[in-house]
Amino acid sequence: MSTESKWLSAVSAFLAPRAPDAPGAAELRASDADRERVIKVLADAVTDGRLTPPEHEERVERAYTARTLGELAALTTDLLPPESQPFNMDGRPVTAFFRTESRAGRWVVPSQVPVTSLGGRVTMDLCEALLQSRRVVVQLAVMAGTVTLIVPEGVRIVTAPSARVGSLRNEVRLPPGAAGYGPDAPVIELAGFVFGGKVIARSPRRPRKGLFRRP
Repeated sequence: MSTESKWLSAVSAFLAPRAPDAPGAAELRASDADRERVIKVLADAVTDGRLTPPEHEERVERAYTARTLGELAALTTDLLPPESQPFNMDGRPVTAFFRTESRAGRWVVPSQVPVTSLGGRVTMDLCEALLQSRRVVVQLAVMAGTVTLIVPEGVRIVTAPSARVGSLRNEVRLPPGAAGYGPDAPVIELAGFVFGGKVIARSPRRPRKGLFRRP
């Protein structure tokens, strides 16, 4: 058995979900922005001939009437590879063995995210993500790896009482003018363990203001 297989076997029980997520990612309500993402993909597809005009018209109509992310996702599965879909509903654990793994863009974040890293680098960008819960538990099993969380300003980063996170650098900012965290602020809870590695939580860089502005 390889080192990766042994490591995965050792932590699989530890990372088993504690409770099912409800509702499922496909059952979440779609937003107008989600519909527009899909409609853009359909427009590109009819332009380059992957869809005929009647097919394009029919799918656009279905996009405007779709209520859930699952209904929208079905409209583009045959047009783009999984990594290029308008949004990602992949709820599988994030795993990095001596490599780099990332999740970003419009992706559905379950209430518990298992993250396993053995000498790897994991980056999870939640700035455009859709959270299934206001409290997301990141279940860590990290050995000599780095986990970077990029979250919007105002998101609370907390550590579970039983967690063993040796090195945590929390650089998440409050929104400008905020005196503290609001009662409805999303919470990212770090659970599990990090040995010989580190966790970095930060906000995205604010856009720089130009030195010269037009009146």
